[in-house]
Amino acid sequence: MNTILRSGSAQAEISTLGAELVSFTRKDTGTEYIWSGDAAYWTGRSPVLFPIIGAVRNGEIKVGGQAYKLANHGFARRSEFTVVEADESRAVFLLTSSEHTLSSYPFQFNLYITYTLNDSTLKLDYRVENIDGGNLSFQLGTHPAFNCPLDENGSFIDYVLEFSEAENLDREFLNDAGLRISGKSEPVLREERSLPLSHEMFKDGALIFQNVNSRQITLKSRLTGKSVAVSFEGFPDLGIWQPLNAPFVCIEPWQGFADSDVFEGELSEKEGIVTLSPGEHFASSLTIEIN
Repeated sequence: MNTILRSGSAQAEISTLGAELVSFTRKDTGTEYIWSGDAAYWTGRSPVLFPIIGAVRNGEIKVGGQAYKLANHGFARRSEFTVVEADESRAVFLLTSSEHTLSSYPFQFNLYITYTLNDSTLKLDYRVENIDGGNLSFQLGTHPAFNCPLDENGSFIDYVLEFSEAENLDREFLNDAGLRISGKSEPVLREERSLPLSHEMFKDGALIFQNVNSRQITLKSRLTGKSVAVSFEGFPDLGIWQPLNAPFVCIEPWQGFADSDVFEGELSEKEGIVTLSPGEHFASSLTIEIN
């Protein structure tokens, strides 16, 4: 069942499966900003990535010397969330640990995702609570897919990603198992704020960046000026992705990233991992503003 939030200018629709944003439209133009989930390219729309991002080596994590099978991007995106509260402009979704999650991730947790719609701005607040008796280790990421082009004007190559700060970014690469290739990177931006889009830039998969300075990235048409701005807090890393030649692009602020192809340690030793003591919580946010 989907929850619908409404304002004077926009409407957002969220599924309880994965607490996933499945639609964000502007009322006056009818423009849909979120990818449809067409299986011809990708069935996702805006999944939440928890408790890992990307792939783990051999498809498993190690906790206390024991191995646990865990699928790429974790289980939250395929889990039913509970609607804790909802009204016209705000909804709170909760995923809590269960017998099912404990079989692949041996920690007790609460994951809250709160959606708040204010005019043409949709904010997603994430909160991870450690309700375990020991430390809780996890990664948390976003994965919103935006239609590109945003309307019938122009094509994918007429769009650009504008970073709020000048960036020096090197992309990392993934192997066929979805692991980061050790020692392989390529410069993408050098004291630049603008990244023109092309399908060819995704021929080797996602662009993966660590430690991004910008707190906002805007997908913008160079023909019409129509745009969608993605702002974020608590997410230092970034993925930019599309299946090759797809009519959308994903702007994915992350806390963490996939294992490297040489990593053999415990979950708590992963790069980009967050560890909470009992009773502690982690908070981050993603804001989508349509223009």
